[in-house]
Amino acid sequence: MTLFRFILALVLAGGGCLFMLLAGVGLVRMPDVLTRMHASSKAATLGAALVVAAVAVAMWDWAIALRAVLVSLFLLITAPVAAHAIARASYLAGVPLAEETVMDELAGRYDPASHELSGTGSGSTGPT
Repeated sequence: MTLFRFILALVLAGGGCLFMLLAGVGLVRMPDVLTRMHASSKAATLGAALVVAAVAVAMWDWAIALRAVLVSLFLLITAPVAAHAIARASYLAGVPLAEETVMDELAGRYDPASHELSGTGSGSTGPT
C-alpha cells in the first residue's frame, strides 16, 4: 500500500469513527426520541459510509470497492426509511416530546385508528 492510500484510508476511517462517536453522543445527550433518531440516522450513516470507503481505499480491489459502494447506497437508502418508521411508531405510541418542543403539527390532525391526516391546513390529506 502506498503512503497516499494509507493516509487517505486513515483520514476516511478517522472521520467515520468521529461521526459515529458524535451519533453515540447524540443518542445519550438528546432530550427525546425524535432528536435522538435524527442524530443517529444522519451521523451514523455518514460515519459507516466513510469507514466502508476507508476499507475500499485500503484494499484497493474493484470487487471490494463495488461492495463498498453497494453497502453505502444501501445505508443511504434504508436509514431515512428506518428513521421515519421510528419517528412514526414513537408518535403513535404516545412517546412524549421534549419540553423544548415548540410546535406539534400532528396534534389534533392525526387519527391513530385509521392512520390518516385530517383535512385541515394547506397540505394534502390522506395516509402518510
